[in-house]
This record gives sequence, C-alpha cells and structure tokens, in this order.
Amino acid sequence: MGTPLSLLQWTEGTTGRDLIAHASKLERLGYHELWLPEAFGREPFATAGVLLARTSRLRISSGIANVYAHDADSAAQAANTLAELSDNRFSLGLGVSHPVLIAPRGHDWVKPVTKMRSYLQRLRLAPIESPRASAAAPVIVAGHGPGLLKVARDLADGALLFLQPIEAVRRARAILGATKQLHVVVRTALADDPSKARALARRACAFYIGLPAYHAAWQRLGYVEADWQDGGSDRLIDAICLCGTRAGIAARLDEFAAAGASHVVLYPCNPDEDYSASSAVSKQWDWQVLEALAPG
Repeated sequence: MGTPLSLLQWTEGTTGRDLIAHASKLERLGYHELWLPEAFGREPFATAGVLLARTSRLRISSGIANVYAHDADSAAQAANTLAELSDNRFSLGLGVSHPVLIAPRGHDWVKPVTKMRSYLQRLRLAPIESPRASAAAPVIVAGHGPGLLKVARDLADGALLFLQPIEAVRRARAILGATKQLHVVVRTALADDPSKARALARRACAFYIGLPAYHAAWQRLGYVEADWQDGGSDRLIDAICLCGTRAGIAARLDEFAAAGASHVVLYPCNPDEDYSASSAVSKQWDWQVLEALAPG
C-alpha cells in the first residue's frame, strides 16, 4: 500500500509511561501519523507535545480538536508551537463536534459550516509572537457534508472523513480537488468469521451510529433509516467498517486509497474493549491489528 497509513487512538486508558512506549512502537512499525481525539480526557495539544518530544519520525496530530474547546487564537498558537518544536511533525485537526458533546461544556450550538468558516478565518489572523515554524502546521477539517468539505477546500489544507463508505471518499475528493489532503478514518474488525466481525463492529460503532450527523451523511449516499436502526444493517456495517481477515482488510484499505484518500487512518474495533453506546471513547490499543497491517 503506497498511501501513508496512520492510527487514530484514544489515550485515556493508557498511563503516560505506556503511552510514550506505544508511540515509539508505532513509529518502529512504520506508521505515518498518530491522531489524538478529544472528548473529556487528555488535552490533545499537551499530549502531542510530550509524544513529539519522545519520537523522531512519527507525526503526532490533534484528531480531532474540538473548536468549542479551543478558540482560534489558542489553536493557532498551539499549532505553531508544536510544529516549530517538532520539525513540522504536527497537523492541526479541527472539528465542530456534536451537540451532545458540546452542551456539557456550556456552549451553544452553531451551524457547522458557519462555525468552521468563521473559526478558520480567525485562525489565519491570530497573533503569534513566538518563533515561526519553518512550515505552517497543516490544518485538516473533519467533515462529511459538502458544506464543510468546501470550507476545507477554501480555507484549510485538507479534510478528514470518519466512518464513511468509499463513495463518500470519491465525493470528497471531487469537492476538494486533486491537491488537498484527504485523511480517511476506517474502522477495522479482524476476525475469520464475518458475523463475529460485524458483531464487534456494531458494538464499537454504537455511539456514532446513533448520531444524527452521521445519519444525514449516510442518507446522502442512498442509505435509509433502517440501515442505522438495531445496531446497523449488514449493508451499512460492511460499508463503513473493514470486517474480516487480514488479507481482506488490506485489500479494502487499497480500495479507499484508490477512491481518493491521500492518507488512510486505522481505528480498530478491539474485541477486548468494553464499548458503550453512550461513549465515543475506545481506550484499548489493538496491537494484533496494528502489527498485522504494519506498513514497515
């Protein structure tokens, strides 16, 4: 697979000492980038700083920082600091999150396109008085709909897709154009038995399958309400998750790359994880998958 292969991984279930060791192992395995999600656990910029200081080649990026949790000036300053101190191994991944996640923080929900456009416009103007990185940290916008993808095209360096079928990758590439980065996060469920793999994928994706923003994205691709009821139809699960053997998953990864992904990001469904439909967090590192699919 010629396309860079990366990992999206929650760090909340890992001690600091083990997290540094895990990042080092990921680097040895040849992975391109480690994306750090954000909810109510570790702060992504501080975590990225520690891991960048303890690695030498691996990119460590916010994936995805919540724009309601960090104003644009703070994000711009953090991105420059991390890029400058790491020899440009940091990308600023940004997302508008979901009402269910920003309400507990005390924020009022703003329409995603409006929120992200104004945020990125301010990001460009934010004052930075520290030494500048030799190259600005790439800004990557998480978004599935055409509105956010156009914002990413016009005001950022690329986009990130999450839990989307291959057809969404083709549509995103058409909107972004040929030169923008397109990072595609794919869930993997490794198992010889397809039914067991799908059952694991349903448990792992339960939180996301219940979110209206994903329903709208899938509906634009021809899926219907029955596809996201009762844990997700086989049709939907097979489209948004790579379920099966190592060889089968590797072949599907190549298909995502061929559809237009400039970077593919693994997000394993771990059989040892205690998944909950009320939480997006997946705390366990799935080394069986990471070692099986290691690019190095």
